[in-house]
Amino acid sequence: MDLTFPFAEPPAPGTVTTVAPGLLWARLALPFRLDHVNIYFLEGRNGFTIVDTGISNKPTVAAWEELLAGPLRGARFEGLIVTHHHPDHIGLAGWLCERLEIPLYMSRTSYLSCLTFFNSPELLAASAYSRFYVRHGMPEDLAALVSTMGHEYMRMLSKPPFTYTRLRAGDTMTPDGRSFEVMSGDGHCPEQLMFYAPDDKLFLAADQVIEKISPNVSVMALEPHGNPLGDFLRSQAEIAATIPDDALVLSGHRLPFYGAAARCAALIAHHEERCERINVASAAKPMSAADLIPVLFDRQLSPHEMSFAFSEILAHINYMVARGDVAWQEEHDRLRVRRV
Repeated sequence: MDLTFPFAEPPAPGTVTTVAPGLLWARLALPFRLDHVNIYFLEGRNGFTIVDTGISNKPTVAAWEELLAGPLRGARFEGLIVTHHHPDHIGLAGWLCERLEIPLYMSRTSYLSCLTFFNSPELLAASAYSRFYVRHGMPEDLAALVSTMGHEYMRMLSKPPFTYTRLRAGDTMTPDGRSFEVMSGDGHCPEQLMFYAPDDKLFLAADQVIEKISPNVSVMALEPHGNPLGDFLRSQAEIAATIPDDALVLSGHRLPFYGAAARCAALIAHHEERCERINVASAAKPMSAADLIPVLFDRQLSPHEMSFAFSEILAHINYMVARGDVAWQEEHDRLRVRRV
């Protein structure tokens, strides 16, 4: 089936849109090509539970204050759910929990990841990433630029709360009287949380299923041999088998839509098509990850975008290595991939 969209436009800045009884949608700006993140409010007996936060910067704090002084004026709040540890979703968790005096709920993996990046900035050190990029074929001057400017996004965090409550797949939550089943999916982010209310046909999908765009699936220097794309594709199959087409999908970006299974199928096909491009290119000659950037991306990329593109190409390569399509070839401390 084709996707259908019950809302033609997103909420304007400083406003909220009611997407279902007791479920509000707002949008916060991001300073990137993907220029926004969606946040949600679930109205319970004792107040709202917030889902996700935006990045930690002055404009986002100002946007929150505008919401709290405007459409949410006088509202009470019960808690904050964070779907995963990427800064556009968890960046202001510490500030919000302190500002509203509310507890934090999230997966253990996401909480510890956020804590690690906040307290160990050396994990984003340019030198380590630069070596990683160069080893995979990126010119040294570009690697230095990407490993410096391309990682500023991961620093857009406020200090995480000292305590949190763990959520895991299989749990049930009733933040607004509805019964939400907690789901998790890997690939875009380890143990990313999603929430499905089967009686109300509502699916809070975080960044795992988004209309029109594919969530970034990356191999990072911290885990260079990981297979996140394999994890992501398995998650898409699970979501397609679980979420019916008449459930409203509320994602972390872009518009709400109906048609989860169709979108999951399209995402799987998208990644298989990119794998085939790598197959064709690497059959002609061994290719580094850097060599493959123009094969998969046909526009000029900023340093921020380049870091994501490079890491996503590595995710495709590792997935293809795992299933035997291609193999690594090392020469002079440089890695290239060739078709088997």
